[in-house]
Amino acid sequence: MSADLTELYQQVILDHNRRPRNRGRLPTANRVAHGDNPSCGDQCSVYLQLEGDRIKDLSFDGSGCAISQASASLMTTQLKGKTAAEAQALYDQFHEIVTTGNAPDEMSDIGAFAGVHTFPARIKCATLGWHAALNALKSDPTTVTTESHND
Repeated sequence: MSADLTELYQQVILDHNRRPRNRGRLPTANRVAHGDNPSCGDQCSVYLQLEGDRIKDLSFDGSGCAISQASASLMTTQLKGKTAAEAQALYDQFHEIVTTGNAPDEMSDIGAFAGVHTFPARIKCATLGWHAALNALKSDPTTVTTESHND
């Protein structure tokens, strides 16, 4: 990855951390799930308003490192309007990016997380909100913990 692209990607992450999108409880949520990363203290709650099989709206709340908070913010912008199957496919793509560093050829905000693969402990930070969102889609009230996922 070129230095210019790396810097641009870092700016995307910093922007989502400094100005998180869709942060706070969603009053119209009909699905909620929580995530916990005990190894570094990240916590994330995801609030979904599901209409049929489509995510009409979603938000997140929590605390943690810049990677976890930026990733949760970005996740909300990516999943809004998607079906459960589309959300799973987006997570699979995101997971591939953060574990291998292989970002899509076209410029995308999720590609900003490609550098996470060089810091294996941060992969759990980056995927925490996504795991909570997937649990919310399944209506699974169990708190997701990074200790139960092999990221």
